[in-house]
Amino acid sequence: MKNGENYNVRTRRTFLKSISAGIILASIPTFFNACKEKVITFAIRLSGTNHILGHRLRTKDFPKISKTIEIPYLIIGGGISGLSAGRQFKKKGIEDFLILELESSAGGNSRNGENKYSKYPLGAHYLPLPNIHDKELVQFLEESQIITGYQEGFPIFDEEQLTFMPQERLFFKNTWQESLVPKFGITKTAEAEFNRFFEKMADYREKRGKDEKYIFDIPLASSSQDGNFDFLDKISMKEWLIHNKFISEELYQYVNYCCRDDFGLGIDFISSWAGIHYFASRKHNATKEKTENVLTWPEGNARLMNHLKEYSKDKIFTNHLVYETKLEGENVIVKAYDDFKKESVSIRAKKVIFATPQFINSYLLPDRLNITKDFHYAPWLLATMTVIDLDDNNSYPLCWDNVIYGAKGLGYIYNQHESLGQIQEKKVITYYYSFSTNDLKRSRKELLTKPEDYWKELIINDLKIAHPDIENVIQEIDIQRIGHGMISPVPGFLSGNSRAEASRAIENKIFFAHSDLSGISIFEEAFHQGINAVNKILE
Repeated sequence: MKNGENYNVRTRRTFLKSISAGIILASIPTFFNACKEKVITFAIRLSGTNHILGHRLRTKDFPKISKTIEIPYLIIGGGISGLSAGRQFKKKGIEDFLILELESSAGGNSRNGENKYSKYPLGAHYLPLPNIHDKELVQFLEESQIITGYQEGFPIFDEEQLTFMPQERLFFKNTWQESLVPKFGITKTAEAEFNRFFEKMADYREKRGKDEKYIFDIPLASSSQDGNFDFLDKISMKEWLIHNKFISEELYQYVNYCCRDDFGLGIDFISSWAGIHYFASRKHNATKEKTENVLTWPEGNARLMNHLKEYSKDKIFTNHLVYETKLEGENVIVKAYDDFKKESVSIRAKKVIFATPQFINSYLLPDRLNITKDFHYAPWLLATMTVIDLDDNNSYPLCWDNVIYGAKGLGYIYNQHESLGQIQEKKVITYYYSFSTNDLKRSRKELLTKPEDYWKELIINDLKIAHPDIENVIQEIDIQRIGHGMISPVPGFLSGNSRAEASRAIENKIFFAHSDLSGISIFEEAFHQGINAVNKILE
């Protein structure tokens, strides 16, 4: 996704599909040493997979069925894959479907929050310009008025939905500089290595297999089936860098950042095939100039989610926890608990799409634990902060994407960057942190058990590297902890059999659609998963 010629780097691609079953809000007054009178209000959002699904699906303590619903098509999960499936049903002229969603609102990782100053994302927050050959996605962007027309065969994107300048900056050696690739303060050796790395990625971007398909493409299902490049999935991205004689610390930090950003895990744990895909899968062919840009909004990908949701109006049942599924004759019987009405319902459907991650499916379907054991999900933490201002010493202005070299987290985005009114009473930023480790279970437990003050201190200390006065300008922090975040393609996962096994329909009645089946958690993969599941049903 990076452009080797102009170093125009785009990051934090999409991020997590979380099935949250409960939101716990707690206001905790905390006094900073530097400003005793200041009160910081914390709103803590906890992932619900352990709280509800990990408990209630084991105990099965649900009331008896109070009513039965019959419907030809049922979609379980109202994230991007489920909403995309709903859109595809509508485009095929089918109205008789329902979507069950665990949360009080649909959207999954593409939901958003809002305070008095700005909307802000609760996960995924932008979409890179599409590959022009991705006709389904291009059509959706046309429907959504994101593409407003064509000129000389190239799409015209609504300028107000493209990132404004300045777009991104890096805090490196005590000063901010443009771009996420350090340009100043690095050695000639490091500069040469960046150039050589981007040249290799540009070469991979154009590589095709024996079937004439791109080796690296989006969606992954469109990629070449030529197995000659499978060896890249057998080693980590760090091993690939070593094998190709890259040695500079700055390059390692940059590539590690990119891998954590897109996959949750860094270069020690992600396969080199996945790492290269990050840079080579986007072809930069949506504009005549072959420039790279992204579409973004204050609410993040909730804008895209809401466009998808339009196709499923009055068909989404929120606050519904599916707890049992079984085949019965020609039908699939799905039992769900309505947490709003406190009653259980039975839904009799001809075909069911599970648009839920595989760790959830393992609770609901028999013999799934063995299939899903190879699926690894990295935990994530987000913190949205309302601040009075950010003192940057004017070295380079506040950007949409702001990254701190060597920090524990992945930097922050400025949520009001796309607002036409640039004079803001208060600024709203969202900080991202991924847990890159070989013990994800332990990290998940740490994430969900450490107290709020622990995370507050981590976040503030990380930001202090670039903003020493940050604790004196924060007015509010909203921390969201998500135990099962994005799918992380460790070595062997993308070239293995687990994804194919987990995708296989059950007796032509139960179908599957989720970005973890692609192995990479980006909007495009979830979008195509929903479309493909409906197409299989209607074959």
